[in-house]
Amino acid sequence: MEKRILIADDESIIRMNLRESLTELGYLVVGEAGDGLSAINLTRQLRPDLVILDVKMPRMTGLEAAQVIGKEDLAPVLLITAYCDREQVMQAREAGVLGYLVKPIRDAELLPTIEVTRARWQERHQRKQELSQLRERLETRKVIERAKGYLMDQQGLKEADAFRKIQQLAMNSRKTMKEVAQAILLTQHLSS
Repeated sequence: MEKRILIADDESIIRMNLRESLTELGYLVVGEAGDGLSAINLTRQLRPDLVILDVKMPRMTGLEAAQVIGKEDLAPVLLITAYCDREQVMQAREAGVLGYLVKPIRDAELLPTIEVTRARWQERHQRKQELSQLRERLETRKVIERAKGYLMDQQGLKEADAFRKIQQLAMNSRKTMKEVAQAILLTQHLSS
């Protein structure tokens, strides 16, 4: 499956050259923009697999656009620039940019940089999902533990019996154990 790429550079000749190079490498250019704000809007609309942004653009710089795209977790960003100074590289890193190329861009650099940028983004995205799942499991466990404690206190149940009661209520009501535990805690709150 072709990877879909959006290009943003204020110079149309650079966009044209980049589009040709990307097409020859087997990528599909799904959109082009001449400024950072348009790049953000197109990224939201088209959901490309990668966004290539020039640093210096009108209306909004590539760094500012990269920050928005990264914050909204829309796509990985590869930054291209004619200038390479330490401060700009640090700003790119802080903006969430995962790849960086200095103009003139050579075709031999393009493919590996795109693939590494995409791989980094996928790894980061997977870590975020895993972290979210771990937080949800921890929250579920906390709620169930509190509900078990309430049942043990109010009904004189042993811990294993309180757990089984929550489990049985969940199965009978076709709800998750977390939902049942939350209902038990709500009942506790309303009765106190």
